[in-house]
Amino acid sequence: MGRFDNGPETALTWFRDGRGAALATVVETWGSAPRRVGAQLVVGGDGRIEGSVSGGCVEGAVIVEALEAMDEGEARLLEFGVSDEDAFAVGLACGGTIRVLVEPVGSVLPEPMLAELVARRARREPLAYEVNVETGHRALRRNAYPERLRMDRSGFEEDGQTFVAVHNPPLRLIIVGAVHIAQALVPMARIAGYDPIVNDPREAFAAQSRFPGETLITDWPDEAVANIGLDARTAVVLLTHDPKLDDPALQAALSSDVFYIGALGSTRTHSKRVDRMKSAGFSDTAIARIHGPIGLDIGAAGPAEIAVAIIAQMTAVLRGKA
Repeated sequence: MGRFDNGPETALTWFRDGRGAALATVVETWGSAPRRVGAQLVVGGDGRIEGSVSGGCVEGAVIVEALEAMDEGEARLLEFGVSDEDAFAVGLACGGTIRVLVEPVGSVLPEPMLAELVARRARREPLAYEVNVETGHRALRRNAYPERLRMDRSGFEEDGQTFVAVHNPPLRLIIVGAVHIAQALVPMARIAGYDPIVNDPREAFAAQSRFPGETLITDWPDEAVANIGLDARTAVVLLTHDPKLDDPALQAALSSDVFYIGALGSTRTHSKRVDRMKSAGFSDTAIARIHGPIGLDIGAAGPAEIAVAIIAQMTAVLRGKA
């Protein structure tokens, strides 16, 4: 079915190009629906499409409805039942039901609001787009729905009328230390949905031959994280064992709102790390954000198993389970 995260950007581009556009969003599902709530399909006024709301089961009907909605300048709330046979065709064991909200850009979804949404997404600002499907009221909320934003979960509020679409920046992982564990961690992070960046000023370690096709930065760690930027959708993992390399990035992470900080090393090594952070002026509360020794205690041995433990702990923290 693939992944499509650029619905707002595509819709804005097509609308500004003069061809017209409508955003179709999955707002509710029952059973084994092919796509999750929040999945989007963009339909152009010329019939072209990007994205998916069902993996192919009902796209044809949605396109027809979207073109008619653009002509009429009205939103549409559609409901489809996906048969077991159609679900099987897109890789599911059984079918389900989905509701899809179709919003023509301009006549329903204001172009300035869509442009603001796109601009905030480009700045990696987590925010929510809410729409009352009964009244048509729409708004962007920067500091609302913290639980939904943390869980990355779109859906209806308890009133059954207000749909909240979560727009989170992509997850990002900054790894300081291009060591063996990092070589195992990077592909695991990609599978888990992270955009990994590996930082190590030692160019022999941060080499494309060791990390083919990955983003490698050889600046000093404090400069690297400053240039990358740290936010609530970023995890920082420190793997060098060398305070000269780890500590500058650690201090930058502690001064930010990154959701996860992990540092490799034994309990004794971590105790010394804590003392250094206290000497640098960080409070006990701030220092407690550091997960050290890093990773869930699963008895990991070797780089690959340690990487599994790290990904598991990052996930637990992200989902509020640790």
